[in-house]
Amino acid sequence: MIRIPEKIKTVIFDLDGTLVDSMGMWKKIDIEFLGRFGIPLPDSLQEEIEGKSFSETAVYFKERFDLPMSLSEFKDCWNEMAMYQYSHEVPLKPGVREFLEYLRRRGISMGIATSNSRELVTAVTRALDIAGYFSAVVVGCQVERGKPAPDVYLFAAGLLGAEPGECLVFEDVPAGILAGKGAGMTVWAVEDAYSSGVRAKKEALADAFIESYEEIDMGD
Repeated sequence: MIRIPEKIKTVIFDLDGTLVDSMGMWKKIDIEFLGRFGIPLPDSLQEEIEGKSFSETAVYFKERFDLPMSLSEFKDCWNEMAMYQYSHEVPLKPGVREFLEYLRRRGISMGIATSNSRELVTAVTRALDIAGYFSAVVVGCQVERGKPAPDVYLFAAGLLGAEPGECLVFEDVPAGILAGKGAGMTVWAVEDAYSSGVRAKKEALADAFIESYEEIDMGD
């Protein structure tokens, strides 16, 4: 078992692959989206867009694939394609609800800092009845630079009134881990099937690694 350090007063979570089990869904969306234009999914795509905000990803798609869409059309399309799943099918990762309850009992404030869109964050946190745990939700489009830059985590900490050294970040991919570390925060990596191929890199970058939130000591 692993225990939250006493110095931690705030916990900030990534969303996809960290709080909810949704990363595999995005590969399917990318395949379907590019397939509409007769473009096969490049093997390197997921790695190249890792950590990018919705807006940065739209710019990347427009420039790389030369598609006849505006940036807002890209984002609207992705929101539409993913909305049903985020509202009805995306589950919490094991142990998350119990961990959120534990943090609430401890008086530890909580936030979300994600590269996803606000529309989808709102949909999934409401559907899973966890929205009330979070005092701040920051999406990548609100800051100048997406992950691995620290901007989104620093902004979230500011909204929560927390010093970086008192923050614990949970992340599932290397870009996010780098963002949290760059912000001067403690970072715990979370296992996810989508990023299992880079587990060694995650373990090397993070301060700790968990297979599941069920490994955390929640004794009061």
